[in-house]
Amino acid sequence: MSRASTVSRSAVEVAAGGVRLQGDLTVPDAASGLVLFAHGSGSGRRSPRNRFVAESLQAAGLATLLFDLLTEEEERRERFTRHLRFDIDLLIGRLTAATDWAADRPELQGRKIGLFGASTGAAAALGTAAARPDVAAVVSRGGRPDLAPESALQAVRAPTLFIVGGEDATVLELNRRTLERMSAPVMLEVVPGASHLFEEPGALERAAELAREWFKTYLAG
Repeated sequence: MSRASTVSRSAVEVAAGGVRLQGDLTVPDAASGLVLFAHGSGSGRRSPRNRFVAESLQAAGLATLLFDLLTEEEERRERFTRHLRFDIDLLIGRLTAATDWAADRPELQGRKIGLFGASTGAAAALGTAAARPDVAAVVSRGGRPDLAPESALQAVRAPTLFIVGGEDATVLELNRRTLERMSAPVMLEVVPGASHLFEEPGALERAAELAREWFKTYLAG
């Protein structure tokens, strides 16, 4: 750890809308901020890509909360119905509840809050940032911010970073259009040669670096 000598790791349960969601909370000693992860469609807290980004943030002295937006039972049903992962209002409600939960944790009180969203999780992150003006920063990786409600896009005030792969043409165009609909400070970073999942050599590392610097600027600065 570059800024912390000890790290606390714990499995947690987040109460949200009548359900309990499983999560992994990591808090470096003297953490300068907290980043909650909103996973994309068909993903969860064990996503290797988001865990890679989370570890990069932890090394910079930021606390992270990776949690499942859906329960295990909902995930089982999703394998056949595939409807909840695109229920943006549901995802926003649960991410907002998780943000409230985290803000009440004694070890996290007073920390600035950031949101990291991937795929449909990006729309949930923007919706939560609109509902929670104290959210200090948002990052979207390969996200679908265009799925966020128009009212949310207009209400977001947190500095927002869109990270998109240069070879992810459709999502790149959707991000560009969404950026123009927002009034908050927004930046688009394109990772050359990267596809939607950032599987190419060095692509995910670059995305993690961009996210880390954004959150360090707005959460730790």
